Amino acid sequence: MQKNTWDSIKDRLHGKVSSEVFQNWFARTSFVAENGLQLRVAVPDESTKYFLESEYAGKVQSAISDLSLPVREVRYELSSRTMPAPAPEPSGDGQVVFSQAPQLNCRLTFESFVVGSCNQFAHAAARAVSANPSRSYNPLFIYGGSGMGKTHLIHAIGIALRAKYGQVRIVYTTGERFMNEMIQCIRGDRMPLFHQHYRTADVLLIDDVHTLGGKERTQEEFFHTFNELHDHQKQIVVTSDSLPKHIPNLVERLRSRFEWGLMVDVQPPDLETKMAILDRKSEEEGHHLPEDVRIYLATKTKSNVRELHGVLVKLLAYSSVTGSPITLAMAQQLLKPLLPTHERRVTIDAIIRTVAEKYGLQPAQLKQKTNAHEISRPRQVAMYLAKELTSASLPEIGRAFGNKHHTTVLHSLRKVEELRHEDPDLNKLIHNVVESFH
Repeated sequence: MQKNTWDSIKDRLHGKVSSEVFQNWFARTSFVAENGLQLRVAVPDESTKYFLESEYAGKVQSAISDLSLPVREVRYELSSRTMPAPAPEPSGDGQVVFSQAPQLNCRLTFESFVVGSCNQFAHAAARAVSANPSRSYNPLFIYGGSGMGKTHLIHAIGIALRAKYGQVRIVYTTGERFMNEMIQCIRGDRMPLFHQHYRTADVLLIDDVHTLGGKERTQEEFFHTFNELHDHQKQIVVTSDSLPKHIPNLVERLRSRFEWGLMVDVQPPDLETKMAILDRKSEEEGHHLPEDVRIYLATKTKSNVRELHGVLVKLLAYSSVTGSPITLAMAQQLLKPLLPTHERRVTIDAIIRTVAEKYGLQPAQLKQKTNAHEISRPRQVAMYLAKELTSASLPEIGRAFGNKHHTTVLHSLRKVEELRHEDPDLNKLIHNVVESFH
């Protein structure tokens, strides 16, 4: 059956907006009619109508343009025939309040989390919080790149606390959902209910808190929520894609509160951890990966747990559908479009360009004869990476950086190796540069 115009637009938007935005504002809309150049769409409530018209009109128009649709106007109409929203729980006085059940994924437990050197500290801290909430680390701030396991850990904390304490009131949300619910409550004059929901939690788990950056009214609300919970010794756990000081447009007083507790990072998995993840995931699906296949997948995928899992799922699905055993040839053929087509030969010049870009410098600056800190530190990092990623000797590396003596290169290697153990941001930068050449 051919899709109607609005469903085609929704399909296009599904990959262009976050799942949170799609579920909040697009999932419960439906096609009504198409009259000439006008498209009529049913929406479940005034809030959805307002947000589609004011916040997402550009996204919808882009989807229309991408699909080359003959639509010039989209008209949103309230309709009782649209799918109803999930029924919220009534309070004793008949008012509507938020659902009290935490939306935790039962599969994301500590038992299913693969621990490696890249996430050992974060895992230990999460375990400590689940054993002694509000006593060990409060707040616990977990940060790292997309697909590294932050969401897994925050869900695991909630599941462990629920299993241990039973009646503890756990509220799990995301930064985007927190903002959307706040806006709806402001528009509906229901802020007391919003406060009741968030400020009476025993444990607040908030994922992707970096999305609050630049949203001043939402940050103000979260600041007061944080204070209320922290003052009453309630546990707060947040995840972010970066340290508080690196979240753009985050107000200082909220940044300082995130830094009150413990900040732990989740780094890209090393080869051994990726292989362990493959073993765990394949066992969960009732399969056993041949040794050559697991090595191939672990070495060819980038350091992203989510991507690694996706590649494995595709391989297992193909094997199941065709009834064929998993082999290296199958993996190579099936995953060829998803993996690098060739191994790149890394050069010192390429490393200099990449490191300079990371630090906002020009490549020529790393070759200058200057000991200014803003130049010398990036130069030391580039020298370190040149030794790690190329077969160049110390004198060859020195010559590439403005004829530096090989003892200067050796000092740089030792200095960066030392700093990697002390500075998680530097360690993350080095990981990112290495991954960019794979």
